[in-house]
Amino acid sequence: MESIYLDHNATTPLHPEAIRAMTRVLDKGYANPASQHRPGQQAKRLLEEARETVAGILGANLFGPQPDQLVFTSGGTEANNLAMLGIAGARSHGRPGQVIISAIEHPSVIGPAEHLLEHGWRLDSLGVDPDGTVYAQRLGELLSEQTHLVSVIGANHETGVLQPVAELAAICNDAGVPLHTDAVQMVGKLPVDFQALGVSAMSVAAHKFHGPVGIGALILRNDVPLESILFGGSQQDGVRPGTEAVVLAVGMAAALQAWQEEQDALIKRITALRERFEGGLNAGWPEVIIHGICAPRLPQTANVAFPDIDGQILATTLSMAGVACSTGSACASGSTELSPTLLAMEVPRHLAASSLRFSLGSGNTEEEIDEAVCRIIHVCSELR
Repeated sequence: MESIYLDHNATTPLHPEAIRAMTRVLDKGYANPASQHRPGQQAKRLLEEARETVAGILGANLFGPQPDQLVFTSGGTEANNLAMLGIAGARSHGRPGQVIISAIEHPSVIGPAEHLLEHGWRLDSLGVDPDGTVYAQRLGELLSEQTHLVSVIGANHETGVLQPVAELAAICNDAGVPLHTDAVQMVGKLPVDFQALGVSAMSVAAHKFHGPVGIGALILRNDVPLESILFGGSQQDGVRPGTEAVVLAVGMAAALQAWQEEQDALIKRITALRERFEGGLNAGWPEVIIHGICAPRLPQTANVAFPDIDGQILATTLSMAGVACSTGSACASGSTELSPTLLAMEVPRHLAASSLRFSLGSGNTEEEIDEAVCRIIHVCSELR
């Protein structure tokens, strides 16, 4: 049975342009970009070209009297950890303060926030409405003189619901508090402009937009101090020491550039596929509930509850039926705990336990979507 892949929020296949770009680098056998000899400097030039390409597409300015900074990382998790711990550490000068996150953050933001809590920091959470959108107007009530960082996800990784990041950034900027946003699920799905958002820092990950696994980036506004959380090298101004992966950076830039060139058509087509998928499920299994359906969402994400069916069992059975989906974040895969995102939306526990995330990609077709709907309805009927 041909497998239908509907888990693109977990990872995406490499774009052909990324493969070609990476192959060219590998064929040349480029040296360490930190080396002073000619091969090393050739590698350095490729690295910086990739950095400039990614920054330019995402609306960051690396030039001029007050340049922004783009730090390559090993992925979104490292970028989020660097932002949370690096910004909080640089602003606190060793004295614990307050950090605020939303109730629907990815584990890679929740983890470092809880680490700060364990070390004497105050941790406050910004709640969400039943559609999964954060209560932006409540942020002002949480801010204090001790607030060193606010972090709110750009688009939720489970429901796809878009968050009012620009509005939150304006509140934080007025208060003199940096706002970090985890834009890992947004970049390569919708246009993202770092400077227009007004945020202080933004995390991205290449493998979410058909780039290679193992590379991401943290973009920083020019006035944001950052402490390193790694030590032992001078690369990237010592903020993120270690030999940069030139081939991965080139692949990341190529994938993002390929998406930019076809973004309008892709957004339209994938949105239509998601609507076809959700419409098919509603027609074939009217009991389904689509979380966040009344809010603006990413084009590719559908989080669906199948009442009276266990989500873990359903996901496993669908895998055997050739439909790849997930119960939530890949970083929480295997956990038997209910989704913190759905619970924050006040979804009843029995519905949260019956919910699955389906995330579509550019390679999916109408025929695949229709076949996936048929398989899902058949499996649900069998389990019922």
